[in-house]
Amino acid sequence: MLIDSHQHFWRVDRGDYFWMSPELVPLYRDYGPDDLRPLLSHHGIERTILVQAAPTVAETEFMLRIAETTPFVAGVVGWVEFTDPAAPHVMRSLAANSLIVGFRPMVQDIPDDAWLVRPELAAAFHTVVERRLVFDALVLPRHLSHLLIVADRHPDLTIVVDHGAKPLIRDGALDPWRSDMAALSARPNTVCKLSGLVTEARPDWTVDDLRPYVEHLLDSFGPQRLLWGSDWPVVNLSGGYDRWRATTLELLESLSEAEQAAVLGGNAARIYLSERGRL
Repeated sequence: MLIDSHQHFWRVDRGDYFWMSPELVPLYRDYGPDDLRPLLSHHGIERTILVQAAPTVAETEFMLRIAETTPFVAGVVGWVEFTDPAAPHVMRSLAANSLIVGFRPMVQDIPDDAWLVRPELAAAFHTVVERRLVFDALVLPRHLSHLLIVADRHPDLTIVVDHGAKPLIRDGALDPWRSDMAALSARPNTVCKLSGLVTEARPDWTVDDLRPYVEHLLDSFGPQRLLWGSDWPVVNLSGGYDRWRATTLELLESLSEAEQAAVLGGNAARIYLSERGRL
């Protein structure tokens, strides 16, 4: 099964996409299932994981309504304010819907770089584990040392690192991202998404610009702990779905068929669905 492990839908007039403005021309419009369906069909992709794009429970409920009537959406990664004492209750309420597969705070946009290690997040992390969900980590390289602490404090928490932690590809910088990702990958409760890399590169990016980063992720996590995602429609800022998919296949061509199948769908099915009784 081919799975896109990271895509979004939004409706601009909902008004809670604080990061979006009219200047983001390719993104500042509504995106829904009818826009994505032809792309999935073209690439033979059967299922997707729909991921939050706004820091509100209302947006999570909006996504769940879409998912309930969209057969190709296999699961939803929602949002809850992890520091709220009511977070465990809200998580359990949302997780009563079997389409919820995880939660994702927007760590990259939180001013406190050490937010991840605040003690008041512990109850939320425990609830994610209790409900057999995943923690999607939307982090930047500067957050990785803190994410490592989370992985050690909560060894039963499945951590999915979004977008390879957004390395500084446009600057050609590998370190300290390289060593930090290697350290994180040594924790068995971590996996990583092969997604969102092209938007971290220069507008005129080439496959070779991405190659050292993808090779390091493969060396660190291995093909059994990498999940392919499009980051659509954000990927439209940097070449679009078709180009990213073709680039991925080129970067993975040294892998066996079984290893490619794992990255392109099998791992997402295991991490998000089958291990949580949703497949």
